[in-house]
Amino acid sequence: MQFFIDTADVAEIRDLAATGLVDGVTTNPTLVHKAGRDFFEVLEEICGIVPGPVSAEVTATDFDTMLAEGKALAKLADNIAVKVPLTPDGLKTCKALSDGGTMVNVTLCFSAAQAILAAKAGATFISPFVGRLDDIGHDGLDLIADIVEIYDSYPEFDTKVLVASVRHPLHVVDAAKMGAHVATIPPAVLRAMFKHPLTDKGLAAFLEDWAKTGQSILNRDGKRDAPEPTRRSA
Repeated sequence: MQFFIDTADVAEIRDLAATGLVDGVTTNPTLVHKAGRDFFEVLEEICGIVPGPVSAEVTATDFDTMLAEGKALAKLADNIAVKVPLTPDGLKTCKALSDGGTMVNVTLCFSAAQAILAAKAGATFISPFVGRLDDIGHDGLDLIADIVEIYDSYPEFDTKVLVASVRHPLHVVDAAKMGAHVATIPPAVLRAMFKHPLTDKGLAAFLEDWAKTGQSILNRDGKRDAPEPTRRSA
């Protein structure tokens, strides 16, 4: 499973990318607003940090303007994936852009029927929103299972299932079990995936025992002063 980071916070992206865990980034108008910076400036900077797909969303709702915006966004960098809504005009835009070689992320998917349409329109990614479905009393992961099953039944579908609206680590784990290709994860959720109380407890015990030895791993490489060797009397 690939991990995308769902943020427009460049500092967060740079820090998490250093772990080697980040395969791409997703942004949307809300995330860019939170970043408080110029839209194009942020996108260009993110594309320079992450070599994988960086989703940038159009803001128009009609086909002609969406297509024009998509083409403008695609010019920013080779790794831009233009994000369009799952509407009739959005899928027309998806078809036109994907036919021209541009990656397209079709967003705001809430049903398997919509996911089928996106795949037929040539979407590179489909973004089902699991958290928002959970919010209204549905099991968002059921949708992931349905889409993965459908896509696996049709080899001609190249669209990747990109799990969006991730709220906690179990969303990621369960989606991975189902065979979803990508999860786009808020930085706080990715950081939560590192944590387990037994890891913290075990590390604390190891460090306590190591401190009792009075030794340093760096003693032999010159980075710290090594203790004077004990001299034997003649």
